Amino acid sequence: MSNVISAFKAFVADENGVTAIEYGLIAALVGIAVAATAKVLGADISNVFGKISEKLQAAIA
Repeated sequence: MSNVISAFKAFVADENGVTAIEYGLIAALVGIAVAATAKVLGADISNVFGKISEKLQAAIA
């Protein structure tokens, strides 16, 4: 019986799994932030290249 109680106490005190979950959540949040930033900047960059293309076509014509 004391072995079961000792094993349960060791399981509760073990923080390796908690740390891995925390790192996973942080990585997920960073991924979401990168995706959101890429979406916002992607539209702006597309607009800039569109304007450059228009000016180059007007200069050639």
